[in-house]
Amino acid sequence: MTTSSNLVSSLAANLDSDGPRQTLRHHIVVIGGGAAGITVTAQLLQHNPDLDIAIIEPSAQHHYQPGWTLVGGGVFRLEDTTRDEQTLIPKGSTWIQDAVVKLDPDHNTVLTQDGQHIQYEFLVVCPGIQIDWHKVKGLPEALGKNGVTSNYRRDLTLYTRQLIQEEFTGGTAVFTYPNTPIKCGGAPQKIMYMADDAFKQRSGVGVNSRVLFCTAGGSMFGVKAYSDSLDKVVARRGIEPHFHHNLVEIRADAKEAVFEVTQGGETVQRVIPYAMIHVVPPMSAPDFIKNSPLAVPNNPGGWVDVDKDTLRHHRYPNVFSLGDASSLPTSKTAAAVRGEAPVLVANLLAAIQQQPPQQTYDGYTCCPLITGYNSTIMAEFDYQNRPRSSFLINPTKERWSMWLVKKHLLPRLYWERMLKGKPFEGERLKPLQGVIGYKG
Repeated sequence: MTTSSNLVSSLAANLDSDGPRQTLRHHIVVIGGGAAGITVTAQLLQHNPDLDIAIIEPSAQHHYQPGWTLVGGGVFRLEDTTRDEQTLIPKGSTWIQDAVVKLDPDHNTVLTQDGQHIQYEFLVVCPGIQIDWHKVKGLPEALGKNGVTSNYRRDLTLYTRQLIQEEFTGGTAVFTYPNTPIKCGGAPQKIMYMADDAFKQRSGVGVNSRVLFCTAGGSMFGVKAYSDSLDKVVARRGIEPHFHHNLVEIRADAKEAVFEVTQGGETVQRVIPYAMIHVVPPMSAPDFIKNSPLAVPNNPGGWVDVDKDTLRHHRYPNVFSLGDASSLPTSKTAAAVRGEAPVLVANLLAAIQQQPPQQTYDGYTCCPLITGYNSTIMAEFDYQNRPRSSFLINPTKERWSMWLVKKHLLPRLYWERMLKGKPFEGERLKPLQGVIGYKG
């Protein structure tokens, strides 16, 4: 749910008026019907099918967003990344097709765009992330034409494909990374490597291209072992990394990108001309979270303030959160949700029975770093930024086998197992027999 702040303020004001409202009540309310919300609901109902759970989600479609990079790269069809939301709502739960505009955790109430009061005993907050296009001056107006694109908007993935396969005929291609947390921290690089392959292979002779990676960060990746591997990838390819570069403006008419560059404690502006630019915009928690008591105090991101081990809110013990909107200090990926969901489910079931938390989350996540057509580094790690591997291999190496996993296996696991609340092959949901509410 990515409602703008002005719309949220207007809707919230309307809801605070004296107009008629409908009041609904559910034992558990889940905000968000994306990867996190569907997975948690499915797992809860597997453990106890008698639970009264409502999912609040406005969209009629559910998108497999990890596939959008592959759409932009010409590997997936766009339509294969989308399914009807109704077909994914877990049996036994209630879907409320509406958008949340205000949270009132002091009264255990959620207010929606359609004027509904939805009351709960327990709340799970996982609406996904908000894309703040407007925070880059000139970007909203420039998107989708004259070489400006972003795979973080579904329809623009096809324009990305058009650019890298046909329209880009040479010059400087810029790929950016902002100064905020983003969903899928590897995505800004994945499309860059695929584009670089496409540029070099175009018509058998390639095009004369200069590829720049302009990131607000200070390294290629946040985990040193994987960053070291990516340093070798960009060196081999001749890609130029520019660190501490944060995009602040697109001058579409002049085809110029303006960056704030931090050097020795001083910030200066740098203008880089481009022939094409793939922009990853700033991101944050949805405004209805930022403007609520659930947000981390004095944090501009507005993330839901939860304990990183138990996924339980620091101040509201009947509130839990996971996924992109949470404050969990790990990558915002579907693979992180895979590790978070069983922990949240166990601790929520324990809370229902007034028991202490049963499990802890170690920060496990995974970012399949596509390093070109037919090669991927399967970057798995935890809170301590220690490389981990689900396979008996060195995870820091580029591999064709991991490309096959990314391309063929992970989408199937997402649709057929994760969203159905099932463990992946070789895994088991952690036992919950110690929780009174568990039904095996």
